[in-house]
Amino acid sequence: MKIAVIGAGYVGLVSAACFAELGHEVVNVDNDRAKIAMLEQGQVPIHEELLPELLQKHRGRGLRFSADVRQAFSWCEVAFICVGTPPSPNGEADLSYVEGVARELALALKGHTVIVEKSTVPVGTCEAVRRTMLLHGADPRDFSIASNPEFLREGTAVSDFLYPERILLGVSDEESRKKLSAIYMPLLDGSYYERDDAIPGPTRPARLLVTSVRSAELIKHASNAFLALKISFINAVSTVCEGVGADVRQVAEGMGADSRIGPRFLTPGIGYGGSCFPKDVLAFRSVARSVGYDFQLLTEVMAINESQKERFLAKVREALWTLRGKKLAVLGLAFKGGTDDVRDSPAIEVVRRLLQEGAHVVAYDPAAMEKAKALFADGEIAFASDAYEACTGADAVLVLTEWQSFLELDLLRIRGLLKLPILLDGKNVFSTGVVEKAGLLYCGIGCEGSAFPLHAPFSQVSEDRSEMAEAGAQVAGEFTSALQALSQ
Repeated sequence: MKIAVIGAGYVGLVSAACFAELGHEVVNVDNDRAKIAMLEQGQVPIHEELLPELLQKHRGRGLRFSADVRQAFSWCEVAFICVGTPPSPNGEADLSYVEGVARELALALKGHTVIVEKSTVPVGTCEAVRRTMLLHGADPRDFSIASNPEFLREGTAVSDFLYPERILLGVSDEESRKKLSAIYMPLLDGSYYERDDAIPGPTRPARLLVTSVRSAELIKHASNAFLALKISFINAVSTVCEGVGADVRQVAEGMGADSRIGPRFLTPGIGYGGSCFPKDVLAFRSVARSVGYDFQLLTEVMAINESQKERFLAKVREALWTLRGKKLAVLGLAFKGGTDDVRDSPAIEVVRRLLQEGAHVVAYDPAAMEKAKALFADGEIAFASDAYEACTGADAVLVLTEWQSFLELDLLRIRGLLKLPILLDGKNVFSTGVVEKAGLLYCGIGCEGSAFPLHAPFSQVSEDRSEMAEAGAQVAGEFTSALQALSQ
């Protein structure tokens, strides 16, 4: 089938590559000519597992790139809208990019085309697209409108697309249902998984869900809001765990063993971020308010998420007393491991707060360094070539993104590079025992060691800290002598 995918961001680029992988003719359209030129030359603008391989496999064959929106629309049978829907100042989704695509579609249609909204949008957006097209002269017989929300996680988006738990189609006519079902048929009947060149994964056919357009739009927002709620819930539980002396990792394991709850998204940390959860929770709450319902639960989800960053900063202050003049190694800048996306990253927010309090930050991230550099002024923070360089001479190391590669770090070596033996884990990447075995004081979220052990004598951590004890005794002696002199 001839498919146009409008937007070459995370969703659009992954979708275009995967549609080509399924055997369709695909053109990926974007008005950013520099990005299109990059893609035509084989460069990949985002960090996403398996995406470079798919682009190399299909570029110039079943997949091409273009900045000519109208030409793509006049050529295709199905057009997927995958443009951004950022939050506006009042919390509602900014749909101006979607509206722009609708206007272009109205002027370019030639023959019947199924217009599919794949971006995350509020309920009623598909109807608004239809109305906009009609106002700009489109013949209602030449197009149908459908919703096909994506459920892709950054870092595993290709696998999520090709091995989905469900494919959701929101349709209002039989033509849309038939064409969209045909597009996804290799995943629905399992024929894709029988191919020798298929991307490896669990060989289970996808489940097809067909709903009304409005129900599909709502399912996407409600799903993201619920996952954000789950994260905020376990973050709130972690606070209780610290208060009563329980370990949130054990609590989460016990909760997740219940099939009604499940283990995913029960990992506490410094809060959720990225391009989806923050804006989608806000937009879903705005949708509820527009129909007269105050969704207070979502307000509390956002409040808990914000408080997690402050709670972590309080741990940093407790460990180091004052932050002014302290050198801090930060490991992780992306909003999650496996991606270079720094949009609404809690790690970036924590770094900004550290800078405001006078700390010097040296940061390292396996993939997000270049995008993070654009968020700070020149010289505002330092960027290291690896984790060990970041830790050299630092007063403490802060882990702010759950990169799997961090688990492979030589903690004994890091201990030798740090000025003070302190590791603050904002994502519970490490286990307490492993860190302490390397001679580091550990502070995680909602687990043993979460309340920084100021009572722990440095002599128990490392023998080479005896110099600090001697220096402390000397200072104490000088202070006593000064008091005696003043009393005379």
